[in-house]
This record gives sequence, C-alpha cells and structure tokens, in this order.
Amino acid sequence: VPQMADGADVLAGLRALPDIQDRTVSYSALVPNLKGMEAAIEAGVQEAVVFTAASEAFTQKNINCTIAESIERFKPVAALAQAHNIHLRGSISCALGCPYQGEVPVQSAAEVALRLRDIGVQEFDVADTIGVGTALRVSHVFEAVGYSVGLNNVAGHFHDTYGQALANILAALQLGVSTFHSSIAGLGGCPYAKGATGNVATEDVVYL
Repeated sequence: VPQMADGADVLAGLRALPDIQDRTVSYSALVPNLKGMEAAIEAGVQEAVVFTAASEAFTQKNINCTIAESIERFKPVAALAQAHNIHLRGSISCALGCPYQGEVPVQSAAEVALRLRDIGVQEFDVADTIGVGTALRVSHVFEAVGYSVGLNNVAGHFHDTYGQALANILAALQLGVSTFHSSIAGLGGCPYAKGATGNVATEDVVYL
C-alpha cells in the first residue's frame, strides 16, 4: 500500500533519535514479499513480520491471495531472514472475527500458526484486527494456538473497537501470554477492515 512506501525513511528517522540509541530497541518491519524483505535488510531491521490471516476472505482483500499462497510467498522471505539472522514473526490477522467472513473458527489461527512454523517463523502474532473479540473467545483461540506452537512464542494484538482490548489482554495474560502489541494513544487501524479502530493504547496496557 502507498502508506508503506517510505518505510526506510521512517526507520532512518527513528535511528537518529539520541534517547533511543542507548536502549535495547528492536526495529521491526512488515514485509509482504521478498522485495520487502530485501528493503528491510538494507534498512537495518532486527526483526521482520510476514502477515497472513485466519480468514480466507480477509487474506484475499488484504494481500490478494489465499492463505496457502501467502505462506508459499513467505518461504523465500523466511530463508533470507534466517540467512541474515533476522528474527521472523508471523502475524495472523482476523483470528477472532473477519469483516467479510464474519465468524472465524477457533482452530483456524492454530492451523495457520503451524503452517508458518513449518517455514521458519519464530513468533506468532494472534490479531483481533477488527476488535470483535471477547475474553472467553480469546481464551479459546489462544489455547488452541498455544497447543500448536506454545504460548511462549505467541503475542497478542488487539484493536479496541468495542472497548474490549484490555479485557482481552488480561484473558491472554492469565493463560501465560507475555507479549502484546500496543500503539501510543491508540493510533492505527487497517485500510481493509472497515470500522476497525486503532490498536489498544500503550498507556492503558502499561497501567493494566
């Protein structure tokens, strides 16, 4: 998407901030394909993120392919990440509901996580892209994913569309998940998920 075209410039600006240089910071970039991975390596990232979904309908809208095709596309990306010692994450969008498909089976995210693991993905982001998840649903989905790939390798990514993000994080925390994504002041969203608001606010997560 056009918004991602200046990613290298953004990263260069972040690296110029003096108060960040003295801390342990991992610079991460979304990489849709091999070309994106090559650009990320050139920009000096320590972590790359490939992204698919638990919903076939959303994968078609978001990256114009099936789930299976998306994972096939990631194989050379994973090989390049391994060759350059770059940590590789796999983001599983719409794990708790889809704007096009509606309900997503509990097992779908777990199946996608296994397929990502098989190509070399090291960490798995379970994402409530449109913010429709509830604490009980989160428990079921994260338990299924944890059974497949281990909860120590799983991160939670929650949007706050219906004000449930903190409750969902708490549900995942109680299962043993210890990594969560957040955004300062709840910025963000998704151009292919109509009605979805931003990611859960960092300051709220820290307070929780």
